[in-house]
Amino acid sequence: MMIGVISDTHGWLRPQAIEVLRGCELILHAGDVGEEAVLDGLRRIARVVAVRGNVDVEPWARRLPATEMIEAGVKTFYILHRRADLELKPGAAGVDAVIFGHSHRPAIEFCDGVLFLNPGSGGPRRFRLPVTLGRIEVKDGELRPEIVPLL
Repeated sequence: MMIGVISDTHGWLRPQAIEVLRGCELILHAGDVGEEAVLDGLRRIARVVAVRGNVDVEPWARRLPATEMIEAGVKTFYILHRRADLELKPGAAGVDAVIFGHSHRPAIEFCDGVLFLNPGSGGPRRFRLPVTLGRIEVKDGELRPEIVPLL
């Protein structure tokens, strides 16, 4: 199973992101969507699970949850916008991966057997940070994450 992970699109779904996400069975958006059209575009590719970020204040965005826990295959994913807002202990809660955004800084880290993945920003470039998204392959019961540069 291939899972696409994107965050901080800020209203912009790049054509390069669409190409990288093609073939994914699920797309996780970790907030700061910016425009409902971004989610509509992602839904043309695969099932989308999205959370609300700090810029998502319009009426359409208020329907998005602040956090979401989902099962995909044999793994459990917890999605939120800001890692600093994580209020549970992922391992104790049975979470295999924590997906977050906000900082626009891509990162992959394993801590006590839990994957922490920030896909970076898939939208406008901020400062000198790269424009990226993530993918996670779930294969043979393992999570195989990667950061994919878009520019």
